[in-house]
Amino acid sequence: MFARYIVQRIWQLIPVLLLVSMAVFLIVRIIPGDPVLMMMGIDAEERSRISDEQYHAVQQQLGFDRPIYVQYLSWLKRIVQGDMGLSLRSRRPIFETIFERFPATIYLAIAALLTGVAIAIPAGVIAAMRQNTGADYAAMGFALWGIAMPNFWLALMLIVLFSVILGWLPAIGYASPFENPVGFLQHACLPAVVMGMDLAAPLTRYIRAEMIEQLSQDYVRTAWAKGLPSRMVIVRHALKNSLIAAVTVVGLQTARILGGSTIIETVFSWPGVGRLLIDGVYSRDYPIVQGSVLIIAVTYVFINLFVDIVYKWLDPRIQLE
Repeated sequence: MFARYIVQRIWQLIPVLLLVSMAVFLIVRIIPGDPVLMMMGIDAEERSRISDEQYHAVQQQLGFDRPIYVQYLSWLKRIVQGDMGLSLRSRRPIFETIFERFPATIYLAIAALLTGVAIAIPAGVIAAMRQNTGADYAAMGFALWGIAMPNFWLALMLIVLFSVILGWLPAIGYASPFENPVGFLQHACLPAVVMGMDLAAPLTRYIRAEMIEQLSQDYVRTAWAKGLPSRMVIVRHALKNSLIAAVTVVGLQTARILGGSTIIETVFSWPGVGRLLIDGVYSRDYPIVQGSVLIIAVTYVFINLFVDIVYKWLDPRIQLE
């Protein structure tokens, strides 16, 4: 039954992925600029330097002279075959370029996830245990502040404080966690904190609400009445059941972290897919932008699928359809 559910959910992803691919392909076409001129290394103001024959020859070579639906079907066929084409700027295979950058984005997302969870769980539990006290108000104030605060502003303020004034951490750069673990921690600390706040803020509120509900349940009151230690009641009973429901929030926020890494990677010069996407937009490199957005979107979709499966595995009470 569980395996059948997984297969059904995967089949349901096919129309979603098709719609995502259409959206990616069409939205990229809205980006201002002429990729043909960019490919030829000239600006729009210098269009008169080339003849119409030269322009149309390059346009035909890139396939931009064909109807938009033909371009899409041709692009989709290559994607299915694992071919994302070549970058207009570097002439390198896009698949190779993106997956050189993808590990850096994943490492940063994992660091941000761990940071956010490490902040949210203690804050949410303390707020629930000390409801309507100063600790509760402080935790909820932190959550509201985290939700309302722009990521780029926090990133810049942390750079000013910890890099410029104190000189404790580097403002930009990257180191592999396998080749240089200490360097990775130093470079990932600030962007992970910034991105982790996106997770910690809503997750704190959710854990607080779930903990308050669980603490009012009969099984928790029974555990208190039996004289079980407070730590056991809170951690092994109330918190455990609260975190099952929080899996959905963590999963969705993790997908959001991946999608929102573009700005943070740019601010901290982190060599991930988000930075590659911004570079592609600046250079009007359509294939790079399409490939980067598609990878981010597909990752988002599959994380949601993974969350659904894990949630069902953690909570067998959910009925499979």
